[in-house]
Amino acid sequence: MSGNPLDAVDIFLKPAPEMFKAGIDKAVAERSERRISSLITDGFLVFGGEIAESLGIPWFPVWLPLAYTLSAHIYTDLIRQICAEEAIANGGNEDWRQHKRLEVIPGLSAMLIADVPDEVLPSESVFANTLSKLGHVLLQPAAVVMNSYEELSSTALNNDLKSKFRKVLNVGFLSLSLPLQPLPSSNSDASGCLTWLDEQEASSSVAYISFGTVAAPPPHELIALAEALEESGMPFLWSLRDNIKQLLPDGFVERTNKQGKIVAWAPQTQVLGHASIGLFVTHCGCNSVYESIANGVPMICRPFFGDHRMTGRLIEEVWGVGVSIEGGVFTRSGVLKSFELILANEEGKKMRGKARMLKEVLAEAAGPSGSAVEDFRTLVDLISSP
Repeated sequence: MSGNPLDAVDIFLKPAPEMFKAGIDKAVAERSERRISSLITDGFLVFGGEIAESLGIPWFPVWLPLAYTLSAHIYTDLIRQICAEEAIANGGNEDWRQHKRLEVIPGLSAMLIADVPDEVLPSESVFANTLSKLGHVLLQPAAVVMNSYEELSSTALNNDLKSKFRKVLNVGFLSLSLPLQPLPSSNSDASGCLTWLDEQEASSSVAYISFGTVAAPPPHELIALAEALEESGMPFLWSLRDNIKQLLPDGFVERTNKQGKIVAWAPQTQVLGHASIGLFVTHCGCNSVYESIANGVPMICRPFFGDHRMTGRLIEEVWGVGVSIEGGVFTRSGVLKSFELILANEEGKKMRGKARMLKEVLAEAAGPSGSAVEDFRTLVDLISSP
């Protein structure tokens, strides 16, 4: 896609503090008989803490990405120091970013400097300057609410975060209820995806491809992915926006009409829960990843920006439920290797086993006596207390 999607975030953030405060003041004035007793905001809106403090109420920031990225923001100063020292030591050569691991940060030893969100590194953008305050501001609230499960983070990371905040509450996925509901009737799916999946002969044989609503590969990568799909002969379901679909190779849609199905939108959670799905080619957005692990589906990772790279590293090296695309970009040969690795290789068999195990761990955490339920009750008690 053209431009940096995070540029839109800068445009939003410039007027946001003043406009947000004006909205709160208006709400307070209109509801004078009902006092605002707490403030819940996205964790990236660091000015929420100042507003809550001015009102004398507790602030509950919600951290939507994975906990590993929260740690990166907390340790921004240390990471920038490491970058400065390595830059001097390597004389301007930046290859070290692909090898230097964050071993000095609890729980991040698997992460490379190259995985860290660009906003953590020195930058003049409004977004980066705002996020540089996160490590200090987020230590102040009554509790940090995590859009995740404690079981997805290492013991070292969990312990470190708990030592820094008053409370860390992993309340589970906010966009996805576990345990997952049984798939609806395929006839109720207007996109036709479930009906098409029903027609596939073998279970765990279909590649599902989606890059969310913002990310998209550059044209040459899109072509390479399409060529690999066609050459593999593998059944595929591709959720592809219409403005991107026109970049596919000439005749690809017609030639693969019986092999695959391309739609502008797919009911992703239901698709990933279908028995025909064998793998998920993803940009590593956290909600997509959550839906994949909740359904026990291994992933092929092509990260683009933000927290994608750290999440991709987790998928491959920490959880062991997927593989990063060779060289970090789609090539015909790299995609074919990834397909073979997951679907026709002993290592892929292990990945699928780990994916099923992780699915079971999350189902237990979301159960009546699970860790997420306990943390949610604690959150309700904190919000409800006078």
